[in-house]
Amino acid sequence: MVVECSTDEIAKAVRDYDGVTRKRAIGEVIKSLRLVTPNVPVSFGDDAALIQNGDTGLLLAADGIWSRLLDADPYWAGFCAVLVNVHDIAAMGGTPLAIVDILSVKDAKVCHEVLRGMYEASAKFCVPVVGGHLHPDAEMNVIDVAILGSVDPEYAIFSHTAEVGDRIVAAIDLHGRIHPSCAMNWDSATLRTAEEVRAQIRVMRTLGEERLVSAGKDISNPGVIGTLGMLLESSRKGAVVCLEDIPRPDLDALGLTFEHWVRMYPGMGFVVTVPAGSVDTVLKLFTGVGMAAADIGVVTDSERLIIRHCDTETMVFDLNEQGIMGLPRDD
Repeated sequence: MVVECSTDEIAKAVRDYDGVTRKRAIGEVIKSLRLVTPNVPVSFGDDAALIQNGDTGLLLAADGIWSRLLDADPYWAGFCAVLVNVHDIAAMGGTPLAIVDILSVKDAKVCHEVLRGMYEASAKFCVPVVGGHLHPDAEMNVIDVAILGSVDPEYAIFSHTAEVGDRIVAAIDLHGRIHPSCAMNWDSATLRTAEEVRAQIRVMRTLGEERLVSAGKDISNPGVIGTLGMLLESSRKGAVVCLEDIPRPDLDALGLTFEHWVRMYPGMGFVVTVPAGSVDTVLKLFTGVGMAAADIGVVTDSERLIIRHCDTETMVFDLNEQGIMGLPRDD
């Protein structure tokens, strides 16, 4: 399958995508809230905060579901509320333990569907919802979820530790569908068995424990290129990515453009940076759990994310000039 695209058009589509632009306020929040404490070595900028608890590590993360998704499909919004949080813990090489939620509802039917989606995702991933808070008389419907996980700090995977010369591996479960309620969501999790999705989540822990990757993130709303940009911003690195190598389904059969695909939330997807000697092992581990994985590029010291296709290349982000999240720079 040959990619038909323009690097200029892809770069502009990613830069202007609201899944990316909505991240720009993060930096100001960090400036207002960041407090350096010795027992929290990693926090803002990573998928979860790492809290040192004696010799063990606790992972804490939270996500709110986009209101437009909640309005379109409350069940899928509830399912995703669990899914995205489980991914945040997995991306750190951790094991998800339990979830709490804050549910604000003005419509009992919406509430029921959200809870049905959360329950089914919770059961599939074997991560219980153990409490939370309910606003039963709210003026709008909102679902926010927090998750607790565990990890051996020695084997945790971070976003800020990519190294120049590392290869970039993208892994996505292509055994899926365009979700019928949201054209920007790729859904594989509902089509997989519980055993299959749990294996896909566990593979990140294996990568951490075997020290096969230098950094990683789960591919979230900014899509594969936008998520890589966030990882590079945290690491203060750049990259060159070959668009042709990004894993993708049969786009023609699905009626999708490549521009659309690279902005989609892929449901089950990770991007990791890998020392060159470990690439083959990493690819085999991902493909062994049913995910399409490929070496898509290389980490550079430029702080620029550049995409290439055929004989053309375009800079998507100059992360030194303007980061996606606006992370504070201490130097």
